[in-house]
Amino acid sequence: MDDKMNIQWYPGHMTKTRRQMEEDLKLVDAVCELLDARIPMASRNPDIDAICGKKPRMVILNRIDLADPAATARWSDHFKSKGYCVLKTDCKSRKGIDRFIPTVRELLAEKLQRYLERGFVNKPLKLMIVGIPNVGKSTFINQISGRKGAKAENRPGVTRGKQWVTVDNGLLLLDTPGILWPKFDDEEVGRRLAYTGAVKDDVLDTETLACHLIALLWKRYPDALRERYRINLPSDAKGYELLEEAGRNRGFLLARGEIDTERMARVLLEEYRNCKIGRFTLEEPE
Repeated sequence: MDDKMNIQWYPGHMTKTRRQMEEDLKLVDAVCELLDARIPMASRNPDIDAICGKKPRMVILNRIDLADPAATARWSDHFKSKGYCVLKTDCKSRKGIDRFIPTVRELLAEKLQRYLERGFVNKPLKLMIVGIPNVGKSTFINQISGRKGAKAENRPGVTRGKQWVTVDNGLLLLDTPGILWPKFDDEEVGRRLAYTGAVKDDVLDTETLACHLIALLWKRYPDALRERYRINLPSDAKGYELLEEAGRNRGFLLARGEIDTERMARVLLEEYRNCKIGRFTLEEPE
């Protein structure tokens, strides 16, 4: 089985988006960057710091309902130490959503004070919302603004074009299409995006992907795998061995007693994404 995964995906609209973002930065007071709390580094565009320059920044750790709470706290501390305001959200349950406006006011307290001193009472704050595809950006904007206008779908690259969204009289959001990198130099970054569904499943071999995922979970959360799939193997077991054991225990058998590892691979990815195995974070702060 080929362990090499070469993901080269940078559609033309993403190149255009980067240029547009650099232009639109002149229109906004701050940038809010949505990340997947399960993979905070893999779900960042590595160019974002260069693009945003010295604009005030907020990091929104989204999908905390699917992530390890202890790891989310560590990531929150990590980003705060870098000078960002941090908001932790779960858009499905609206957890953390009510903290958005207070966090924006904290982020832009100095600007608000200057507006007050100059008599600008009703001048709205303008924020750019950025994030890679399928990180929950459209759903987040819909929840913040109480509207159903931003098109939210669970597949990459649905949001197109530029949209200003009014939250209230004092706050405007600029929605931008998601952008991904020119290439994935680190194969593990590409895999982590694929585990969570941020990269289309047809880009990668499902069985190979599942072998890498189950090996990573065995390293980080072995007890959860023992409980869910009754795996009883050594701590240094390889991904394919773990997938075979899980498939055997699930009764996924083919003719002549072979284990249907392809079926087990699909089940593993589905159960991981739907949080049926547990709440896992796949990365730690450096």
